[in-house]
Amino acid sequence: MLGDEVVVPGSVANLGGGFDTLGVAVQLYLRARIVDVRDDAGTRLVVARSSPPVAGPNAVERAFEIAARRTGRPGPTVTVEVTSEIPMAAGLGSSAAATVAGLRLFEGVTGALDDSVLLGAATEAEGHADNAAPALFGGFNSVVEVEGANPFAMHWSWPEDLRLVVGTPTVGLATAKARAALARDVPREDAIFNLQRVLSLVHALQHRQYDRLREAVKDRLHQSARASLVPLLREALTIEATGVLGAFLSGAGPSVALLVRQDAAHVEHVLASLYTRAGVDATVRTLAVHEGSSALRTRLARRTV
Repeated sequence: MLGDEVVVPGSVANLGGGFDTLGVAVQLYLRARIVDVRDDAGTRLVVARSSPPVAGPNAVERAFEIAARRTGRPGPTVTVEVTSEIPMAAGLGSSAAATVAGLRLFEGVTGALDDSVLLGAATEAEGHADNAAPALFGGFNSVVEVEGANPFAMHWSWPEDLRLVVGTPTVGLATAKARAALARDVPREDAIFNLQRVLSLVHALQHRQYDRLREAVKDRLHQSARASLVPLLREALTIEATGVLGAFLSGAGPSVALLVRQDAAHVEHVLASLYTRAGVDATVRTLAVHEGSSALRTRLARRTV
């Protein structure tokens, strides 16, 4: 068990109009490696080292505690070291990945949990399920939260040739701050607008109708309200460079994602140039989608104590 590792992907959520509904796992990873296990019935996880360092409560530890409380299972005291290449407070699912790592570690020392239990625990920790589902199950997911019951996720196919060019300004944006910018009520026509487009997006991705993606990722519920918090959001959303199939805010931001099928290097250059001209420090990268839940469970999920 010592040296075993849980690997969890980052994620891009919302995908335009799919606010709190859609999320897709991407190939940026958080890794949590077990460095000590004490069979003391402590049912506790301790992060001995985290890179980058985390200020305040650690989401990995908190998720382990939530799983223990929700299941009532006893377990050992587990010490781990965590490394992550997912930028924090960037709209790329760093918190959800840390939460899922804690849940997978709990599975590893107490036995496998049902997917619905895992998603319910992750949603309790995160407050919403859209990033948690891709971090748990990989690929492209939609989620449904049910009053009085665990949420559930539906897995959709993601075209193998579709990538995301993601621009991440170095300014962080806490999800709570981004949510505080949203209106409590929305006009009926805006709700209808988003419903039409989120269904169009799912359909277009299933049938490889790339010409419909630019319209399908449009949104009236959250992106415009967050524009003042996200450097160059409006400019990035309207990029029409060769290869760009659509653009949207990644999660709560400040990352912005552009859908591409080809010419990714050219699109990277266009997006990077946008930030450079405005004097905004940002990282631009092309990300493929992470598929397959088995990679997330690792060998830990097959062990019991």
